[in-house]
Amino acid sequence: MFLMAENCLLREALVRVLRKKEDIRVVGAAAFSPGALETICAADPDVVLFDSASIALAGPCLVSQMRQAGSRRLEHRARTVMIGMDDDEATFLWAVREGVVGYVLKDASAAEIVRVLRAVANGEAVCPPRFSASLFQSAARDLALSYKPTHDMKFGLSRREQQLVGLIRFGFSNKEIGIRLSLAEQTVKNHVHRILRKVGATNRLDIVERCQSVGPLLQASA
Repeated sequence: MFLMAENCLLREALVRVLRKKEDIRVVGAAAFSPGALETICAADPDVVLFDSASIALAGPCLVSQMRQAGSRRLEHRARTVMIGMDDDEATFLWAVREGVVGYVLKDASAAEIVRVLRAVANGEAVCPPRFSASLFQSAARDLALSYKPTHDMKFGLSRREQQLVGLIRFGFSNKEIGIRLSLAEQTVKNHVHRILRKVGATNRLDIVERCQSVGPLLQASA
């Protein structure tokens, strides 16, 4: 594994701990530098452990760039584990979308970090329990937005209205839909009223049931 951390004390302490584990081989450790991507690729690690401070210096695309470089230059793509220096849900969700498969917080013990590294090396994904609900909610929102109609809707719903039906189907409120689609809550409410009228429904549950009754409403995009 390769360790990239800005805090020298953290970096040296983790290296000492990890080198005592017979099943973990540390192939490199460094603070961020402009040549970090090339350094990691040259080390050819199975797992890369880095902290959020490194990302703050490297820029938000370091993880995805590393994964892309891995597909071109390494025999395999290194799995990534991130130490979140702040208890921040937004940072965690960003990391997951970038391709991070292991996430620990700065107050994690050395034993916990070792456990996560082993799990990730074995193909598992790990995150703090406090973020599990956020992960499921985010996945549900993304799934709803990735859906598209399989056939012409008999109700004549617009693309935006079909998108709203997908989100209503997952139980999101007008406010939550507005945040997800960057729409004012009143605009969402207006869309919902039009959907109710078009499908002849009396409430949100009725919208979903009527749309499903005409056949498979939506399918995942390829």
